[in-house]
Amino acid sequence: MSYPACIRFLRDYVAIPSVNPMRRDDMPAAITGERRYATHLREQLRRLGLDAELLGDGERASVIAEAAARGARDTVLIASHLDTVPVDGMEIDPFEPRIDDGRLYGRGSCDTKAGMAAAIAALAVVLERGTLRRNVVLAGEADEECSSIGVRDVLARLGTKRPDWVLATEPTNLEVVTSHKGIALVRLVAHGVSCHSSEPRNGRSAIAAIARAVLALEALGAEIGERTHPRLGRPTLSVGVIGGGQAANIVPNEAWLLSDRRLLPGESERTVCDEIRGALARHEVADVAIESCTVEKPPLETPVEAPAVRVCQRVLGTLDLPIEPAIAAFATDAGLFDDAGLPGVVFGPGSIEQAHTVREWVDLAQVERATEFFVRLFETAD
Repeated sequence: MSYPACIRFLRDYVAIPSVNPMRRDDMPAAITGERRYATHLREQLRRLGLDAELLGDGERASVIAEAAARGARDTVLIASHLDTVPVDGMEIDPFEPRIDDGRLYGRGSCDTKAGMAAAIAALAVVLERGTLRRNVVLAGEADEECSSIGVRDVLARLGTKRPDWVLATEPTNLEVVTSHKGIALVRLVAHGVSCHSSEPRNGRSAIAAIARAVLALEALGAEIGERTHPRLGRPTLSVGVIGGGQAANIVPNEAWLLSDRRLLPGESERTVCDEIRGALARHEVADVAIESCTVEKPPLETPVEAPAVRVCQRVLGTLDLPIEPAIAAFATDAGLFDDAGLPGVVFGPGSIEQAHTVREWVDLAQVERATEFFVRLFETAD
């Protein structure tokens, strides 16, 4: 069956800028923040007869709505993030959706406005038919690409009335993802003693200290890479940003680095900090300390026998789509929901290979297939 509404919705969504500012101060307000997109979705959901509302402050808004089915025995939360990554260097107009050769191009088309378009188009079909058999909470969360403030707003709004499980829409090529790594961001700071560069022995270079820390982290990355998870493979550690100093003729008294640590299930802020402190000590790195260590996205490891997985597998089977549980190399908000006690999976149209690219696009046939998946999911009673 064809669902042209999902393509129309997707075009509308891509045309609404919702760029995550990513803690930068150099992006124009005209394209940053999720409120424009969240407001559009709220009005669209209200036209479907749902009591939709905005969550959050300022431009970092999320949206939530609930469709209740009479006699339903479970509730699924469909979580689809509203923000996109920045548009620097894009080779296409990011907010002028263009269809060519079965693909829709534009920022967010793949990650992950296609998932939202499929879910809302499906909900519209089921509500019009009067065939809703499963309670559905639909949430569009702000800030998935950075700190996931939208998930916290959604959880606060849900309170103790929690759904039974979560489906986070992300580009998975229509596979049901049950496991992915998490993300921890670690900031190290080095402190030295400033002096004139003509007499460097009178000071102590923080940049030299942070350089020694980089080598210690590189060695640690090789060490942890010897561990492995049966499905997710190895944890990783990478130094992504480094800075420090004021001028070439000043021995610097401060320097810093930011490291990305990909987590396996069971790893935490505490285990990461303990490893880094141990590596700094083994390599005799002085004057360097961990300023912060934050798990931005926890790992996800939903058992294959969990109801969330079984339900999705049954629906995928009716569509002749692969039912084998898959893994993802990227982290998602499903990890945060799972950490809050809501088990879940990740599913959606598109490939992560097209997400965040300079010519981002999504396969429209997959968007229609995802819409059919959601129609059958919403019409299925467990």
